[in-house]
Amino acid sequence: MHDDPTLADVVAILAERFPPDTAQSWDQVGLVTGDPAQPVRHIHLALDPTLAVIEEARAVGADLLVTHHPLLMRGVHSVATTSAKGASVTALVVADIALYVAHTNADIAERGVSEALGRACGLSEMEPLVLEEGRAMGRVGELPEPMTLGEFATRVANGIPQAPVGLRVSGDPDAQVRRIAVAGGAGDGFFAAARAHGADVYVTADLRHHPALEAREESRGGPPYLIDAGHWASEACWLPLLADDLRSALPGVDLTVSSIVTDPWTFVLPGNEGARAHRL
Repeated sequence: MHDDPTLADVVAILAERFPPDTAQSWDQVGLVTGDPAQPVRHIHLALDPTLAVIEEARAVGADLLVTHHPLLMRGVHSVATTSAKGASVTALVVADIALYVAHTNADIAERGVSEALGRACGLSEMEPLVLEEGRAMGRVGELPEPMTLGEFATRVANGIPQAPVGLRVSGDPDAQVRRIAVAGGAGDGFFAAARAHGADVYVTADLRHHPALEAREESRGGPPYLIDAGHWASEACWLPLLADDLRSALPGVDLTVSSIVTDPWTFVLPGNEGARAHRL
């Protein structure tokens, strides 16, 4: 009978797959709570370390919660339970649940967030979309065969986790597309890179009005067309891939993936034009 791995053992595996020094300079990654000597029998995976996710981790008996988004991105001066951050830290410590974060270092990694989004879009062979601080951000590749933008948007919607907000698409639904650029999460800084790679579609999230409008103006109505897949959905598609990899690396440890949708938006309403608004 093998001894259970320690938290230090698991952290070493995670750090090898997602080296902390490959994270962006502004990022906060790595071990947040936990004793390196504690045993790990159950790992729970989620995108966000919300109070509901922490309670879910406690309910399934997890020793370690691994999330993509940091809990403590900016400095705090108190972890009293009067704030959500303080309540989260307290809940983790009281439940003896360690928290580990792999954020931008997971975005760029092989079999990381961007590659997972590319796979969900139907891409197999991919190359970096852009280098930022010397790291390969986003991915670009080609579909096995051309299809219309409408058909591709449907493929994306079916390939990523379902969120209440769905997808927002900009472009002619009948346009033929094949070359696809992707970047999980907020990616409106990579429009020029998508154009430079000759992408027909750029799939990302958190597209703001002015940058998106300017990108469409630069394209003169043509490619790259835009798909805003939502921040949570565009990155949560990575969690099952991470679970498979950790099961291989830690065969004696239970792995679960959160069932909680942490997208902050819960419902949408159509505009005054009804059917046309749904199409948009």
